[in-house]
Amino acid sequence: MNGRNTRDLTDRHLYLVLTEEYGTGRPLMSVAEEAIAGGVDILQMREKSRPRSDLLQLGSGLAALCRKSGVTFIVNDDPFLAAELDADGVHLGQEDLQTYSVDTARKIIGKDRILGLSTHSLEQFRRACELDADYLAFGPIFPTRTKDYSIGTGDVAEVLRIASTPVVLIGGVNTSNLDLLLSEGASSVALIRDIMQAEDVASRTRWYKDRLKKGAGR
Repeated sequence: MNGRNTRDLTDRHLYLVLTEEYGTGRPLMSVAEEAIAGGVDILQMREKSRPRSDLLQLGSGLAALCRKSGVTFIVNDDPFLAAELDADGVHLGQEDLQTYSVDTARKIIGKDRILGLSTHSLEQFRRACELDADYLAFGPIFPTRTKDYSIGTGDVAEVLRIASTPVVLIGGVNTSNLDLLLSEGASSVALIRDIMQAEDVASRTRWYKDRLKKGAGR
């Protein structure tokens, strides 16, 4: 892991979920390099159908790239893989909690790594606030191909008000609706397609990073 306090995410606002399924065929390492050039803060490797050998190879490359660039590297779903890759942390979905409780995942990755957790309703979010997570994702806010439902913006302000950890809003975020989230008080968002499918990944990433800084008054 890099030398900074890995679990301190106060300056980590732009989160890119890397997944080949929703890209345009470009190698994920290439997309990662462009996103890093544009100023992304966090990269998550989300590959649900690749064999473990592929994940180890891809993850090793992404981990080294992120470490060199000062970008936080998160592995989706698998705390054992996150620990093996010496990633900065792991992200668990609600379905993953059937396999790994938050306490179990924490024991696997250790106390110094990041543990993120997805939530999909205000009730789930309230419960998650009591768990040992370093950030909570809330969504999908807007319609997205990655989910067959969306929850809207109605609970965003309340989620941000009660949050005891950083909140990352996710799901269908794009250039036309980011300002709506910022107006609700958001400071961190996660994206997949709107960055991965951009013709110029670095420029699109830079747009989001600059807008988040301005929107939050930083």
